Amino acid sequence: MATREKMRNVILCVGLVALAGCNTPAGNDMFHGTLGQPTANNVAVETGQKGYAIDLSRRFAKEVHNTVNFAFDSAVLDPSAQAILREQATWIRQFPEVRFRVFGYTDLVGSEAYNKTLGMRRARAVVAYLASQGIARSRLEAVVSYGKTQPLIPVQAPERANRRALTDVSGFVKNNSMLLDGQYAAIIYRSYVASAQPATVGGSVATSGAAPAAPTK
Repeated sequence: MATREKMRNVILCVGLVALAGCNTPAGNDMFHGTLGQPTANNVAVETGQKGYAIDLSRRFAKEVHNTVNFAFDSAVLDPSAQAILREQATWIRQFPEVRFRVFGYTDLVGSEAYNKTLGMRRARAVVAYLASQGIARSRLEAVVSYGKTQPLIPVQAPERANRRALTDVSGFVKNNSMLLDGQYAAIIYRSYVASAQPATVGGSVATSGAAPAAPTK
């Protein structure tokens, strides 16, 4: 009887764990937005758009600096931040079918209301600078400010690491000709294919590891 009771408890625990796992929908690590977004989120997951957007978001964070920092109580982009944003813009221009969101943050000094406004100013400053680098404003959104609610370093003193704006992939441009055919994977891996093309030197194909040509007299 004791063994049977133990087995029943084990099965019950496994079932509870499985149910707990069902509480997190596919694509949950992407920003869901506001009213009406859950349905759009489900459609994006079912069509594959959400998964490809997540993959592209991870690639963006891996290949460029996705975060810029600010001076205390400031939304001014210093030369270091501008250099990072130029790097971001170069990357973003490779994917005209992709949209981006910018999230603003602050440190823990000051009121929540003031910091929320400051965080949004920082996000909008980043959007404006990316737009100045040739990125269409229709592809850029400063849609939310987390203010002081999500610090990287939870200290009450001024902390530069917390005063930041983060750029991230938010999805794909609507009504794009490629997207109508569901070619999300082709968009994401397009630059990988381009980077694999052999370089040309003086009109001829350069081969890595090839033996050097014999000198001419």
